[in-house]
Amino acid sequence: MKREEIVKNRNFLADKRWFLPIAVAGFIAGAILISSFIKTTDYSLLCSLANYRSQAVADYSATPIQLQAIIHYATSRIIPQQNFAEISVTFDVLKKVSPCNFLVFGLGYDSLMWTSLNPRGTTIFLEEDPKWVQTVLKDAPNLHAHAVKYRTQLQQADDLLSHYQSEPSCSPSKAYLRGNEKCKLALTGFPDEFYETQWDLIMIDAPRGYFAEAPGRMAAIFSAAVMARNRKGSGVTHVFLHDVDRRVEKVFAEEFLCRKYLVKSVGRLWHFVIPSAANMSSYDVARFC
Repeated sequence: MKREEIVKNRNFLADKRWFLPIAVAGFIAGAILISSFIKTTDYSLLCSLANYRSQAVADYSATPIQLQAIIHYATSRIIPQQNFAEISVTFDVLKKVSPCNFLVFGLGYDSLMWTSLNPRGTTIFLEEDPKWVQTVLKDAPNLHAHAVKYRTQLQQADDLLSHYQSEPSCSPSKAYLRGNEKCKLALTGFPDEFYETQWDLIMIDAPRGYFAEAPGRMAAIFSAAVMARNRKGSGVTHVFLHDVDRRVEKVFAEEFLCRKYLVKSVGRLWHFVIPSAANMSSYDVARFC
């Protein structure tokens, strides 16, 4: 759906959906309280009372970005792109792994929320529209966002699938991203931290994919799969893909993110848990799915 249509629909339904911004604010406030409770219960009973109380106060202190998010969503009629059930899928993972490295394709009304749900972690946003980046950062300057350019168009989706199957630099065992000009699905020319950070969570809710000349999410999906498979060390990569009701998102997810790694489906959101190639069988290393 076009950004203009989204805003129009939100204004029309504002009175009926007023509860969601408040729910999101409560969601964030609850996240802070739950996180603090979990952390404080881990302390040894042998600690001195003074140290315990001092640490407890520190744990219960919300970060500035969390406080900003609570105020923003409690007083705004503009709601996040995802519904409460979809947001909860990612939140359940963040509760377990935060602080972590969280990469989000897209910048919008939910960005302040995602940052606040990963306190003291690293959350960055990649957005195709430089003007939209300026608009969002004007109201939330503490967000960590980059304007990026994509090499693909939605109308090329089928050709890109054929290209990947015949291009060696796109193959699962050889695929890489930075400087990979031969593979048209590889995201190149992005900020250094995009390549140098080991991402624990990747949310794909952009770029635009609702008209022929839009970048589409083909390269984002492919690159997320490559980053997950190339992960160094232990652990898995959680990949969340939104708008799976659309053909291209679904086809590319099944080609690169794999049904066997799909652990949850809620509304228009799919959640994948992808192991690194080092933890795959030789059969799995040779193919994406």
